[in-house]
Amino acid sequence: MSADTTQRLISAELVGLDEDLGATSSDVIRVLADRVAATGRAADGAALAEDAIKREASVGTGVPGGIAIPHARSASVSSPTLAFSRLARKVPFGAPDGDADVVFMIAVPEGADKDHLTVLSTLARALIREDFTAALRAASTPQEIVDLVEREVGGEVAAAGVGNASSASRPAAAPSTQAASGDATTSNTAAGARKVIVGVTACPTGIAHTYMAADALVAAAQRAGAEMHVETQGSSQVEPLDPALIARADAVVFAVDVDVRDRGRFAGKPLVSGPVKRGVDEPDKMIAEALRAADDPNAARVQGGAATAETTKTDEHFGQALKRWLLTGVSYMIPFVAGGGLLIALGFLLAGYGIALQHGDSGQNNAVYTLTNYTLVNLPPEGLAYYLGAAAFQIGGVSLGFLVAALAGYIAYAIADRPGIAPGFVAGSIAVFMNAGFLGGLVGGLIAGGAAYWIGRIPTWRWLRGLMPVVIIPLFASIIASGLMLLVLGGPIAWVMTQLTAWLNSLSGASAILLGIILGLMMAFDLGGPVNKVAYAFAVAGLGAGSATNVVPFEIMAAVMAAGMVPPLALALASTVLYRRGFTKPERENGKAAWLLGASFISEGAIPFAAADPLRVIPASMIGAAVTGAISMAAGVTSRAPHGGIFVFFAIGNIWMFIVAILAGTVVSALVLVGLKKWVRRRPVDEAAAGSEAAVAAETVGQHAPVAA
Repeated sequence: MSADTTQRLISAELVGLDEDLGATSSDVIRVLADRVAATGRAADGAALAEDAIKREASVGTGVPGGIAIPHARSASVSSPTLAFSRLARKVPFGAPDGDADVVFMIAVPEGADKDHLTVLSTLARALIREDFTAALRAASTPQEIVDLVEREVGGEVAAAGVGNASSASRPAAAPSTQAASGDATTSNTAAGARKVIVGVTACPTGIAHTYMAADALVAAAQRAGAEMHVETQGSSQVEPLDPALIARADAVVFAVDVDVRDRGRFAGKPLVSGPVKRGVDEPDKMIAEALRAADDPNAARVQGGAATAETTKTDEHFGQALKRWLLTGVSYMIPFVAGGGLLIALGFLLAGYGIALQHGDSGQNNAVYTLTNYTLVNLPPEGLAYYLGAAAFQIGGVSLGFLVAALAGYIAYAIADRPGIAPGFVAGSIAVFMNAGFLGGLVGGLIAGGAAYWIGRIPTWRWLRGLMPVVIIPLFASIIASGLMLLVLGGPIAWVMTQLTAWLNSLSGASAILLGIILGLMMAFDLGGPVNKVAYAFAVAGLGAGSATNVVPFEIMAAVMAAGMVPPLALALASTVLYRRGFTKPERENGKAAWLLGASFISEGAIPFAAADPLRVIPASMIGAAVTGAISMAAGVTSRAPHGGIFVFFAIGNIWMFIVAILAGTVVSALVLVGLKKWVRRRPVDEAAAGSEAAVAAETVGQHAPVAA
């Protein structure tokens, strides 16, 4: 990037020295916004000020050292701009150590290009350095400020690492790249080894705090004698952390104000989290908490599926990318299904199963009829519980109705990022309209994501770039994907779904038991990974087709849920009752928690065991889960809830055989595991190698429950 780019960001006309701009942050922002407008860089200073003040109200932009960085994306801004003021009267901007006398206002248009955003984020990072802020306070002319900014930004950009994970780990003498890391899977818990912490920083605008928090955390980790690597999920290019690095990390720090992208990569790791501003204001405290959490078996841990990690490695082949896209869609789809399914189950509990049946000749089911004709002050004859049951059933049904659309939308998101979401949702909805179901959602999402990605790659004029993600890409990608689904692909896919449904309905006897065994093996194979998610998605996708005359989807759901409960329950039984001396103290502590996790259908309780000893834990878990799946299918157990384990007993048909199936699988798995631990010894390895095995296993084995809820 040239210095010319930098010069366009700030000029002497945008700089004020030793001036009194008012007593409040809003006063200062309004003056600086008008200054930006006066130079022709914003069409409306008042609109820019309003956007920046709104941003300031959500969280103060003051940072330690008397610095403030009000910033905003605004439609009124025509080009990325910096405005600077050195205040004669300090003004509160929400910093923990007092008011600010140095203020940089960052104004960014909605469609700012990555080069400018990189420069802005680089400047923000420089503001936590004392030498740079001291030079700003010592400058005697506006041009000196401009020159300081140009030198600082130009030097950092020339280093070719601004705004990504590696640069976040690269302040001078930062420990994060030391050779002590060596082999990416070397144990970091061996005696004398420093702790390894990984983290993510992100703020809503992704311009300033994201990068400042990253640098502050790395510096704090250095002071604490730890190794820190940070992934900055901001406006500049995101470079994901190396999966091998995440696998060997002792703890995770999230300093974020928005959702962490692909948080499933960190599943099972001890977690410290807080707003991004805390990463700037209290980095030492966050690092200290992370170091304590690393040694605490009861510390909060990251939830999510490791298989949902969405790496963007340039060497990722198509098969890996396809798996990543599909798993992303499934992971984002599951909360719609889990919440909706539980609400439907609650509706059945309160109003009975008849709530789903058609009401006479009205053409409506009983839930819709009840909600249409009665209110809380005019209850139906069946009473309040029935009315509330109808409401729960209807809300749950609406939530489940998003299943295919959400699947398609987030598959497209995984391919093309945010511009793919709208085309994906539309294509998924068309798949529902065409009765193409779950399979139609998969195809529609892939087409929508591919179309959005392709359109986004087309070179265009600078003035049109701001419209691309919000108008051009959604419009044309929707036309392409939904048009193909509606006119060409929907019919054939609907026929395939009809044949699949007919085959499932025909299952009985030995074929049903075989299906139960297969589903059980899949649920325990990778504990939240791709195979597990395929089995779970297959089950939840069929729930909408279940009815009083077609219970096979409910039987499949019951088998999947029961089998998914077995691994944590079996490990709890083995580690706390049957063979305590065969497990370490932290494992025994984890085993206590696994009782509740397993009963709730959350297989996260099995992750620590599987990561440390996969070659014995995984086979034992698979055997028990297969037994459970077979018994459940043979006994015709049904579940109308997609999640909840034993706590949704009211939605489970033949509850006693459900319990028998789980107990049988749990005992079988626990006994097999104890036998393997007693009679199948691992090769003698040194401590470091053992740590390496655990690290590799933690990356390989899916690290979450069967549901990414």
